[in-house]
Order: sequence, then C-alpha cells, then structure tokens
Amino acid sequence: MNIEIRKGDITKVHADAIVNAANSKLLGGGGVDGAIHRAAGKQLLAECKQLRETILPDGLPAGGAVATKGYDLPATWVIHTVGPVFAKKTDRSDVLASCYRESLRVADEIGAVSVAFPAVSAGIYGWPLDDAARIAVRTVLAADTSVDTVVFVPFSDAAEQAFRDALAENS
Repeated sequence: MNIEIRKGDITKVHADAIVNAANSKLLGGGGVDGAIHRAAGKQLLAECKQLRETILPDGLPAGGAVATKGYDLPATWVIHTVGPVFAKKTDRSDVLASCYRESLRVADEIGAVSVAFPAVSAGIYGWPLDDAARIAVRTVLAADTSVDTVVFVPFSDAAEQAFRDALAENS
C-alpha cells in the first residue's frame, strides 16, 4: 500500500473517497465535517438525512463507517466515520482504530482504491495528535484491504509532523 501525507484541505483532494470525521447525527457540524458538507453541496445533507430515516435511525455509532456520494467534491465518495471523544481515564484507542478499519472496509465495498483521511478525533474531540497519528498509521498499515493508496491529510503543521513521525516509526 502506498501511503502519502499531504497537509491541506481534504475537500480539495482528488481520491476515490475522502473520509469525513463526522458526528453521529451525520448532519454536518464544525471542522472537517462542516467543510465537507459545505464543499459537497446540499445533496450530501439530503443523502445523510435519508440514511438517518432508513438504516441509521439512531445515528452512526463511534467507530462505524458509511458511504455517500461525493457530489460537488473532487472525490466520488465520502466515507463518514465517527471518532471517539478522547478521555484520559478510559482507553478508547480501539474505537479510534475501528474508524480507520471500518472506513477501509467500506472503501473496499464501494470499490475505492484511493482514500484520503483527516486526523480523526484529533480536532474538537481532543485526541492528542501524536497518539491519533500513531493509531491511524498503524491501523492502516495492518489493514486487510484492496485500497492501493491512502493519503493522510492533516490540516496543521503540527498534525503533519505527527503523521510523518508515525509513518517513520512504522516503516
């Protein structure tokens, strides 16, 4: 598997699928989620509402993933995953790893061979960058997937460095 790290705006990435660090309601929000919803257009929100009315009436659970079309994005698909909120007293690393595994499983289902990931849970959900990057890189490298290229798209310099360090540790 080819792994790339490209600091920037995930809504501009040309890949078969981009991953949205969504909330369980799938109705948009702040950070990456809000940016993806704005860039994709109103059809994305309409499809997410349809998912909530049909297969996800209680929302998408943390660690799960589901795909929608990409609409006005350069990516064909958006894979929504809900990361866990960081908690010092409870180790939720397995839930964060599940976000990456489940996103790759969904990518396989839709035939995506290139997938771009943000730093799931490392924004408003408070996960420490270094740990979030280590979990992401380790999980992707260990995944049994047909995905050929994974692009990590950190937004800040600090996040980019965390992903570069994690990749160097696992190479």
